[in-house]
Amino acid sequence: MSTNGNGPGSSKMTSSLKENLLDRMRNTHQSSERNRMARSEREMPPPARRQQARFEDLPEYKQVQTQKFASEQLGIANPFYRAHQTAAGATTVIDGRKLINFASYDYLGLNRHPEVLARAKETVETFGISASASRLVAGERPVHVELEEKIARFYGVDAAVCFVSGYLTNVAAISCLMGPKDLVVHDEFIHNSALAGIKLSGATRRLFKHNDANDLEHVLRTVDEAHSLGVVGKHGRGLAEHFGVDPNEIDIWMGTLSKTTSSCGGYIAGSEALVAVLKASAGGFVYSVGLAPVLAASAAASLDVLAREPSRTAALRRNGALFLKLAKEAGLDTGLSSGFSVVPVLVGDSLRAVQLSNDLLAAGVNALPIIHPAVPEGLARLRFFITSDHTEEQIRKTVTLTAERLKDLTERNFGLGGIDIDQMMKALSAR
Repeated sequence: MSTNGNGPGSSKMTSSLKENLLDRMRNTHQSSERNRMARSEREMPPPARRQQARFEDLPEYKQVQTQKFASEQLGIANPFYRAHQTAAGATTVIDGRKLINFASYDYLGLNRHPEVLARAKETVETFGISASASRLVAGERPVHVELEEKIARFYGVDAAVCFVSGYLTNVAAISCLMGPKDLVVHDEFIHNSALAGIKLSGATRRLFKHNDANDLEHVLRTVDEAHSLGVVGKHGRGLAEHFGVDPNEIDIWMGTLSKTTSSCGGYIAGSEALVAVLKASAGGFVYSVGLAPVLAASAAASLDVLAREPSRTAALRRNGALFLKLAKEAGLDTGLSSGFSVVPVLVGDSLRAVQLSNDLLAAGVNALPIIHPAVPEGLARLRFFITSDHTEEQIRKTVTLTAERLKDLTERNFGLGGIDIDQMMKALSAR
């Protein structure tokens, strides 16, 4: 046998060791397989059953049911989801009755304007109804570009981008532009869509008192034009025109297409870089179907009419000022309203606000309540949406009826104050 370990004996020993090792590996594998099979065939105890969550158990559902039960106990009809049987403007038709209408957004009466309707019909005949894809992929249509260019020119800024809903506009833009290391400063009564966008972004938020500039330490240069376009400014060009501000001094202009332009959707206007970021990164734009061409065309046509007929904005302002003046003279609480397109009448009690809406409907006026949780309890109100088409007679009649009906409800202590809460909660828990 060689002592250097390189002889024939060493080769035989090495081969033997390899065979032994392979046998041990085979045996280990076979043993492992037998154990695995035994474990798989062993009867397992049944998994612990988890109680299935139900929508009926959600606190939000219970709140809805509580409000419904309270209304039923007081004999109050549900004022929401009233079906309109015609295009709603200064008047409407509900359940076959023609009513004075203060519940719709058609501020400048453009929803049935012949030019807007003709443009809508032409677009439907050319493009159908849907864009059928995200604009990034195959949903881009010439009318999208036309509308965005008109919005940018209207504001005097570089560019604009349109989304399929006003709510989505805030959610998508804020969650895209803000992040966990950012701070958002906002009005305490900012729209829920903005709050949703802030929450999604993870940004820290700080609020200031409603419309109180003295309470605002840091100005966030984003302006919400949802109720300003076509409403304020000599030519209806919004807050920049109203306050004489250079539009380019504002980083972000946000607005909706469902108010003055009688369409649907929302937009962001500002610098070319801002719009480029949103078109590339905002999930609500990139991953959503493009705005329906007919809606884009209708909004574009409405902007054309607005630019050509600023008298509509003047008529709206006159009507809003008249409504506010008469309401104050009648002793109605209009809060901080300046009398533009929306005038609230604060009622306080949610149930009283609902009944006031129902009483007005019975008298021929359609105006909807805003109640808890949309506003804090104690701040319930009716909102009156003013249009340029409302007549002085309609406004005077509506204010008079509102004051009379609210006085009657107040004198009867109608509402939460007149309810035995303990008795109602016992009845609710017994259901």
